Amino acid sequence: MISSSQYGSHSWELLVTVDHQHEEVQKEFLLRVTGDLHIGGVMLKLVEQIKISQDWSDYALWWEQKKCWLLKTHWTLDKCGVQADAKLFFTTQHKMLRLRLPNMKTVRLKVSFSSMVFKAVSDICKILNIRRSEELSLLKQSEDSLKKKKKKDKNSKEPVTEDILNLCNSPVSSGLSGSPGLYSKTMTPVYDPISGTPASSTITWFSDSPLTEQNCSILAFSHPICSPDTLAEMYQPRTLADKAKVNAGWLDSSRSLMEQGILEDDQLLLRFKYYTFFDLNPKYDAVRINQIYEQARWAILLEEIDCTEEEMLIFAALQAYHISKLSLSSEAQDFTCESEVDEVEAALSNLEVTLEGGNASNILEDITDIPKLADNLRLVRPRKLSLKAIKPYWFVFKDTSVSYFKNKESAQGEPIEKLNLKGCEVVPDVNVAAKKFGIKLLIPVADGMNEVYLRCDNENQYARWMAACVLASKGKTMADSSYHPEVHKILSFLKMKNWTMSPQAISDPESIDMKPECFVSLRYTKKYKSKQLAARILEAHQNVSQMPLVEAKLRFIQAWQSLPEFGLSYYIVRFKGSKKDDVLGVSYNRLIRIDIATGDPITTWRFSNMKQWNVNWEIRQVAIEFDQNVSIAFTCLSADCKIIHEYIGGYIFLSTRSKDQNETLDEDLFHKLTGGQE
Repeated sequence: MISSSQYGSHSWELLVTVDHQHEEVQKEFLLRVTGDLHIGGVMLKLVEQIKISQDWSDYALWWEQKKCWLLKTHWTLDKCGVQADAKLFFTTQHKMLRLRLPNMKTVRLKVSFSSMVFKAVSDICKILNIRRSEELSLLKQSEDSLKKKKKKDKNSKEPVTEDILNLCNSPVSSGLSGSPGLYSKTMTPVYDPISGTPASSTITWFSDSPLTEQNCSILAFSHPICSPDTLAEMYQPRTLADKAKVNAGWLDSSRSLMEQGILEDDQLLLRFKYYTFFDLNPKYDAVRINQIYEQARWAILLEEIDCTEEEMLIFAALQAYHISKLSLSSEAQDFTCESEVDEVEAALSNLEVTLEGGNASNILEDITDIPKLADNLRLVRPRKLSLKAIKPYWFVFKDTSVSYFKNKESAQGEPIEKLNLKGCEVVPDVNVAAKKFGIKLLIPVADGMNEVYLRCDNENQYARWMAACVLASKGKTMADSSYHPEVHKILSFLKMKNWTMSPQAISDPESIDMKPECFVSLRYTKKYKSKQLAARILEAHQNVSQMPLVEAKLRFIQAWQSLPEFGLSYYIVRFKGSKKDDVLGVSYNRLIRIDIATGDPITTWRFSNMKQWNVNWEIRQVAIEFDQNVSIAFTCLSADCKIIHEYIGGYIFLSTRSKDQNETLDEDLFHKLTGGQE
């Protein structure tokens, strides 16, 4: 019986279900509460009523109908809006989650289901020894890939048992905060110069991590594909629309896992979402470099990104006949020679992959007089009926523009045409074997893109002009300190492509123990016989055979970054005023409007020219303003507009990083730039 005085105090009954493992104890409890009782008081009342002696510190209240956590324990029930019809769930904040890593290995670990995904990913990366967690996020598998997996499981005669690495005994995953200074730059690591894997003493840097040396090796080493059938069984997005479906699965970084319908022991993909790999350092980043390499490798094998046959053979040579073999051999060997360490450090200091990361340009290195290029090149303009007009001209490259004249003598007068390359698309058109060194320029004009090809005579000329075009497209001149490294990078990539067949390579006995079909996409396994593929991969292998393992992985990553489609995430959108759907490509420095039928770029907008962007949450429309009174607006059809909004804000956030600042992230700034004001 309840006294009349209790009724008079506006009290009411609140139903709370407790998630505990004691079968003999009831799970549903009715608490008599008032609206001015705070959340902490509700939990205290509940624990007193449960009468089970255990640690309740990780428990919190989950409001089922509203899909939200009640984490502000000082707030009252009235302030939270909780009334008698609310169904509350008293459950742990940290739960088990299965994560498929870029190397296709699955780890099982405890993750916070109540923290924002951005914070949860940061904690996951501490467990896995991956620095720069802001570059990664969690992705739901697309329905198409799940359908293919179910079909594969149904057709297989033997039950599929997945090898899962269990990392559930971690202090971080138990809800304790990681120690500060985890990735201090003053560390002097002991590492294997060939594999880049941290040696035993290195493991002690990561005192919060449950990774043993064996587990660390699983994450830091590349493991070859077991059979060519593995590729055929995996989902491959064929069209831009298929790729857009995959990108629809990114979780919202500003909300928790539980708020987004993720349940305990669900499987998610941990992937590099933002393609700006900042401050890659082989001393500390063995796992990170390997996982970036693996994401690149699978993107190429599954044809998520297009590349030429020549490029595919380089990728195959690097991963098949080099990285795989070194990974297998280095597990059984111990390389501790000091001179080798020095050589590797010297080689890798030139290979640090910093893609638009921080301020690369140093004012002292830049020169006041902007250099220019002047040379004889051939101009190619596509014509109707597939005919091309190829004519030699005298070209002058200055600032961010290319001008061309009839000949060198007329260069003092007015040019025939001046092409402003700021904001243009630069695509390599190269076939080293055929001595073809072309640069394809897609220059924005009022009604779309103006297509122009420049033909160079040799590798050195191509590297200088290509580097100048790439910088000009970003609004930089050749005075920028990144010009010469860019020339060097292009030349080293061309050198890898430049191979000739030697009789020793054909008779190489090592070629027998590798299945070449495992290292190229299905398109090429259908085109060539196994022996032909093996011979061609061995040709390409000659130029990379002397590389240490970490350098080979970094070269692979650089070659991936050189592909025209690198870093593009696709979404199907409808632009304001348009009657048909288009594809929007989001990259680290620009947005590209792409024709959904042909795949051709229509217009490019650079982030550097962006003044502001906002989202109308009622009609789910993204509106962006650029310089020179250019404005666009679109609705997203293949995903929630919040995903594109977060992509844009995320890339702008990452562009603020600098090597000078310490490695703590401004989480508030990230959420200001990416969080929705819904």
